[in-house]
Amino acid sequence: MNANKRLEIFKRLRAENPHPTTELEYTTPFELLIAVLLSAQATDVSVNKATKRLYPIANTPQKIFDLGVDGLIPFIQTIGLYRTKAKNTIETCRILLEQHGGEVPRTREALEALPGVGRKTANVVLNTAFGEPTIAVDTHIFRVSNRTGIAPGKNVDVVEEKLLKFVPNEFKLDAHHWLILHGRYTCIARTPKCWNCMIANLCEFKQKTPLPDKV
Repeated sequence: MNANKRLEIFKRLRAENPHPTTELEYTTPFELLIAVLLSAQATDVSVNKATKRLYPIANTPQKIFDLGVDGLIPFIQTIGLYRTKAKNTIETCRILLEQHGGEVPRTREALEALPGVGRKTANVVLNTAFGEPTIAVDTHIFRVSNRTGIAPGKNVDVVEEKLLKFVPNEFKLDAHHWLILHGRYTCIARTPKCWNCMIANLCEFKQKTPLPDKV
């Protein structure tokens, strides 16, 4: 895909949604960190349901740490892998309290040193909480990047590298959110809604989905 196509794609995405953000609900960088940690292999909807119960009770490293694993589990047991996530969350809170004064660190190294926090989670926190032009590649962004031709790659690291290289600077801050939302609602996995896609004529996907027959 050439640079002019990419530029036009992101212009259209920005025109449609000038101020995109995550669908996870949070009010502080810490709340976002915990929500993203809980969201691995789970939907944002299920995480929001859990944090709506949890955060009014405990929404700081100290308060969640004080719950302990057994006290945290009842709040998050509707989320997949909740036992592992409970252990990681409590350990993360301990490290934040002991090493970072209860604050969420603003460097990738420090974030990735937290239990359960990988590159993708760190990228989300750096981008959404701290305004860094990082791009976290999840399954939606991986699919959209390959399917459209914006940044094709065999794995998430290659796709991330290409996105950071090819996405024009003015769009980098919001590219993560535009692509994830596009993948979540339009360029969906099994049957993409190409007939209702604002970038269909720029997309290089060869098997575009026709308008479904009316029932």
